[in-house]
Amino acid sequence: MRMGWVRHGLTSWNKAGKIQGTTDIPLSAEGKMQAHRLAHRLTQESWVWHGVVASDLQRAAMTGHILAERLGIPLLMDERLRERSFGEAEGTTEAERLARWGKDWRRLVPDQETDAQVRARGLAFVEQFADLHPGESWLVVTHGSFLAQMLQALQTGVDDSHISNLSLTILDREDGRWVPILHNCTAHLNDTPV
Repeated sequence: MRMGWVRHGLTSWNKAGKIQGTTDIPLSAEGKMQAHRLAHRLTQESWVWHGVVASDLQRAAMTGHILAERLGIPLLMDERLRERSFGEAEGTTEAERLARWGKDWRRLVPDQETDAQVRARGLAFVEQFADLHPGESWLVVTHGSFLAQMLQALQTGVDDSHISNLSLTILDREDGRWVPILHNCTAHLNDTPV
């Protein structure tokens, strides 16, 4: 099985440096353009994708819709692909988080979802989805922090420090392991879509 992990396109909160979490922020015009550029890239490549499965938060759902429509493949939604809940930190900038909780804010913000919780729901999704779609290739549209946790949980060995908006990371399942084929690639953002 192959999974093409995609981080959703840019939003106004991404641009402003605000953490979104489960706050349901729509794609910006630039984010929609980014999604169209990835869709164009995927139509030019030889990889065959059987469908798109996306987080139900609108920034990921719209990214997934643009990809599925352009490629003419099914679109599924799965709430297990949602971004981590950042609790009270949602809607704040880095400067605001540092002022309120200090440099260890990721550990100190109350009522946020833990790494273990994010990984558990993400791994449950991966295992169930892989069992339902053996031998297929699916695009998975999700969120930055969630995707970083999945790259660790799946033991890919790739750098997860910053996952770019509308980046593509491709993992192949080989002998029970997830092997990176492409990581955090944004080459399509430099292209003009047709």
